[in-house]
Amino acid sequence: MKRLLAVAAAALALPGAADAARFAVGVAPGADRAQLSEVLEARTGGRVEPLAPFAVVLEAPSAAGVADISGVAYVERLGSRGRRLAFAPTDPFFARQWYLGAVKAFDAWPQRPTLPGMRVAVIDSGIDAGHPEFAGRIAQARSFVGGTARDNHGHGTFIAGLIAASMNNNEGIAGMAFPAQLLVAKVVRSDGVVPLDAEAKAIRWAVDQHARVINLSLGGVRDPGDPTRDSFSPLEANAVEYAIRHGVVVVAAVGNGDQAPEQPWRYASYPAALPHVLGVSAVARDGTVPMFSNRDPLYNDVAAPGDELLSTLPRHLTAFRPNCEDQGYSDCGPQEYRRPQGTSFAAAIVSAGVVLARTSWPNLRDEQIVGLIERSAADMTTLSGCRRCTEGRDSVSGWGMLDVAAAVGYPGRLPGIDSHETNDDAGSRSWRIRRRNVGLHATLDFWNDQNDVYAVRLRKGGRLAVTLTGKALLDVNLFLWRPGTKRIAAARSLSMVADRSAGPGAREFFSFRAARPGTYYIQVKIAEPGASAYVLRVVRR
Repeated sequence: MKRLLAVAAAALALPGAADAARFAVGVAPGADRAQLSEVLEARTGGRVEPLAPFAVVLEAPSAAGVADISGVAYVERLGSRGRRLAFAPTDPFFARQWYLGAVKAFDAWPQRPTLPGMRVAVIDSGIDAGHPEFAGRIAQARSFVGGTARDNHGHGTFIAGLIAASMNNNEGIAGMAFPAQLLVAKVVRSDGVVPLDAEAKAIRWAVDQHARVINLSLGGVRDPGDPTRDSFSPLEANAVEYAIRHGVVVVAAVGNGDQAPEQPWRYASYPAALPHVLGVSAVARDGTVPMFSNRDPLYNDVAAPGDELLSTLPRHLTAFRPNCEDQGYSDCGPQEYRRPQGTSFAAAIVSAGVVLARTSWPNLRDEQIVGLIERSAADMTTLSGCRRCTEGRDSVSGWGMLDVAAAVGYPGRLPGIDSHETNDDAGSRSWRIRRRNVGLHATLDFWNDQNDVYAVRLRKGGRLAVTLTGKALLDVNLFLWRPGTKRIAAARSLSMVADRSAGPGAREFFSFRAARPGTYYIQVKIAEPGASAYVLRVVRR
């Protein structure tokens, strides 16, 4: 944006006679631009400035006869036909919000209608509810750590501003998710800790208050190689599953590696590393992925700006710098907010993008919206400035940079529907099969949904026949787990596997006779990168 404005300013500053008009003169193929410029100045008495190899700008009282000069391809008068930004808010700091242009936040507007009032939950440190940027923008606010939802840290207000600060109010910044209403849940204690029970309660509360998007700019270390450091929480996982089961898109930061043994850390934090959560990494202003942004080949789904952002801050925090003019904004805040960095902020930008996508595609399910955001992302490679990124999906940037305009106007085939989710594990997370003969249609995705699990009750001596037909040339496998299996994801061995069919390809079959009664679990697992719809035929006797 700054570059465009600078170019415009330079063009307006071109000297010339008061009565001179400005014309674009095309240079015909094979013509010499320098010689043509001399002829134009001699013929018109005007002044010529180079524009491009194929055109010049002519300032002259008239362009009469210019089109007949040899080497001229066309003559076009410049002025009132100039272009305007498709969506230019009146907020005075808009030109400083570089990240809006980076993700093409407003390029699709007002070309598509949106549904106002979509609720997005910010589960964070609270909010400055009296801030002018949030007038009429907060649906509800509640604290889950005692007291009020007042933000004493600043993080929650910063996140909320990126998502839903008022637009076109001639004040401050422009929030990206302009159709959004905020559900604010304060879960951060005074010591900066987020209790897991507070987070879980807040997630359930947000779902019950009809949130369509939940932003979780928080996290705990994930380390599959060290159980003592790994912070997986069944309570958190169940709360997130509750949200996803109710059609909510959950967006979470992959983490900054500040609690990890090294940076960059090779694993996404929880809850970003939970099934179906949209995990977000950070991008710097120069197009690189900073070292603080966690990597992950499976759970880093998409990237967004997370460096040098401008947003709202509680006014009681900025009041400590009374001589700073931009009270209530991060420029006047503590040092860590003046040039802030973090995947927390990148997650907020993606949450705002999800709101815009959901309002534009109101009939899509949550998993389809997640797939839409991923498939429409702009691939990040060395050509885009990310020397650590590779072509296609990678552990550094996921599918690439969020592209809101591409998501809103996505022309490709939309992701399929899987009505059996969230059946990702044994126990309560499985899908119960009650009929004796059933054909199930579902989908698998290596990055978002590697496992589908179905529970089936067998009597002693009961027989079970299972047939899987998936996408050709994609390896999908079948496993049958014994009664008593609690979490397939946590299984350290295959000792609880009763039967399996794990040959190459997408056609699998097994037939099993139960030696003891109980609930068995059929696992369908995708074994290589890709996505597939499949049919599972289950017959009990």
